Amino acid sequence: MTIKDTPEEWEIRGTRTPFTGAKTSMRTDEVVMPDGSVSARDYQVHPGSVAVLALDEEDRVLVIRQYRHPVRQRLWEIPAGLLDVPGENPLHAAQRELYEEAHVKAEDWRVLTDVYTTPGGCDEAVRIFLARELSEAQGERFAAEHEETDMELARVPVDELVRGVLAGELHNNCLVVGVLSLVAARRGEGLDALRPALAPWPARPFAS
Repeated sequence: MTIKDTPEEWEIRGTRTPFTGAKTSMRTDEVVMPDGSVSARDYQVHPGSVAVLALDEEDRVLVIRQYRHPVRQRLWEIPAGLLDVPGENPLHAAQRELYEEAHVKAEDWRVLTDVYTTPGGCDEAVRIFLARELSEAQGERFAAEHEETDMELARVPVDELVRGVLAGELHNNCLVVGVLSLVAARRGEGLDALRPALAPWPARPFAS
């Protein structure tokens, strides 16, 4: 048996959108179950996101600390952002986010992993990139707004982040998945064996 996620779509008898926000919306689908019954499924419709695990030459990860109102916590995270334009190239979006949030650029980009953050209630798909060979970006710094005006920036050793994840001290999804995926990749075939930065992404198809 092959352990691999596969596409599948059950019949939808009806759908409605009770709420539409600035970036996401809520949808209710009437879905036909295997026994023939119909059940309502509510979920958030999301454009998708990218995140960047930026690793420097001292084996430190670039992290930011930001207030997240829904969970009422200030979380340590890796740079991330929405795919604002349908069909947007995720690599270009990731490079933009690294520049805007950290004023950093990277020469070596790989796909670290792809995840659905909360598939039981949201269709958000995230591509997490590994970025290496870091340097200070040129040009003016991006003008921050809202929660980003209060962000902190740090570079933290990989081992320290792993300890924090396993101790229940770090909770951001992309940071947790990214850091543990980095460790797993190193123990496997190595970082250079990761998928190329423009590898296909069926969850959010894009034009190269």
